[in-house]
Amino acid sequence: MLRLLIIAALVYFLYRMFTRWMAGHSASSGGAVNHRDADAIDDIMVKDPQCEVFFPKNEAVRARIGGRDLFFCSTECRDKFLENQSRVEGK
Repeated sequence: MLRLLIIAALVYFLYRMFTRWMAGHSASSGGAVNHRDADAIDDIMVKDPQCEVFFPKNEAVRARIGGRDLFFCSTECRDKFLENQSRVEGK
């Protein structure tokens, strides 16, 4: 009886390893990662006009300048951009 339980546990363990391996193999070959919907987008990446770094839009410091919405990675970049804009407009 003990032998039967050990064999059943071993078969179950091998089955679980095989299914995990197959799930990882299908994800690396273009399948959905972590069982998430492939069409789901967490956020959009935007580019800071001052330092030209890409970052998630939901983390942006926003500013409306010249009728356009601009997205900055930090308040420092926003302030530098505004300072440069005022220099250009002042000339």
